[in-house]
Amino acid sequence: MESTYLVRLAFGARGPAVEGEWSASGTAQDRHAEWIGLHSANPAAVIRLIAKSGGRERVDRTWTALGETVGAWPTVLETRA
Repeated sequence: MESTYLVRLAFGARGPAVEGEWSASGTAQDRHAEWIGLHSANPAAVIRLIAKSGGRERVDRTWTALGETVGAWPTVLETRA
């Protein structure tokens, strides 16, 4: 089963979000780091690196103003409609 990799940037708990999707994990990891650099001044920003396979999403890394978490919560996200 082929995986894709997403980086999702949310501007607050219920605020708007943007995301990018790549077939290469290295590209997604680079964008994750780049987006942290661009948006780290926003204390409400949440930036997630997500692996997507078989219609399911798994959060691999989450960055917030409090720091970065590996294998972040929730482990599996619902598939977006």
